[in-house]
Amino acid sequence: MQTIPEDLAYLVRTNVPAHVSLAEADGSIVTHVMWVDYDGEYILTSSPTQSYKSRALRQRPNIAVSMLDPADPWRRLSITGRVTEIREDVGLAFINKLSQRYVGAPYPRTAPREIFVITPDKVRAFTGRG
Repeated sequence: MQTIPEDLAYLVRTNVPAHVSLAEADGSIVTHVMWVDYDGEYILTSSPTQSYKSRALRQRPNIAVSMLDPADPWRRLSITGRVTEIREDVGLAFINKLSQRYVGAPYPRTAPREIFVITPDKVRAFTGRG
């Protein structure tokens, strides 16, 4: 497992949206814009229980996450890995934490959600031009 360099970890700990790509049943790739978090070891994201993403990641856990620094797009992360755990978002605590970070308000929907724990296999960090 690889870790994210500290000089770029702010990308996964602030309100920068992530591009999260996963495989479709036919082998094609689909990309979603998602909120993410980083606990120092794993990338975390969320989706409603029984959603399309939830079903797809159970069947095909390979995933890619990329993020650009909005102030300098040459500073970016590209992460590939696997969903290695799926947890219940008890009391919607995780999505409410992300919602506060990204939009400054509680998450407006109350349907049950899951947290996807992504173990990074490969981290590509780009810190600027050249």
